[in-house]
Amino acid sequence: MNAVDVSKYGHGTVLQALEGLPPEAWETGGVCGVWSVKDIVAHLASYEQLLVEVRARLLGPGPTPYRDEFVAPGGGFNDRQVALRAAHGAEEVLAEYRDANARVAGLLARLPAETLREPGTLPWYGAEYALDDFLVYMYYGHKREHCAQIAVYRDRLTP
Repeated sequence: MNAVDVSKYGHGTVLQALEGLPPEAWETGGVCGVWSVKDIVAHLASYEQLLVEVRARLLGPGPTPYRDEFVAPGGGFNDRQVALRAAHGAEEVLAEYRDANARVAGLLARLPAETLREPGTLPWYGAEYALDDFLVYMYYGHKREHCAQIAVYRDRLTP
């Protein structure tokens, strides 16, 4: 698997889902549960931040606040992260997502393919999984799912 391509195509799917979406359509709830398009992008931005952190920690030591919150008992990561961005405008949330995605791409390029394929590199995710698995399941598939929800919402906007 080519992790850089998987990341690139997932990101392209998000940008395509958002392309041409009118600004007033970003704040309407009900796109994914109670979430709006802006909330979905905020959610995806938090996952990109998590991925930045995961990739960076494979290159050296450092703090892991996103990972720590993600694996904390009781869940709540998603709603807390969206709430942290609630006061931000849609453009700001999208800019955070894009910036974090660019950092992910840079970090992926620095990791050897063997590291990406090695099971157990993320023990908190599951000893049997490799970083590649994490990227496909938690990022590519996740983005496709939310983009499909945005597409359904867009269909409702069209008279």
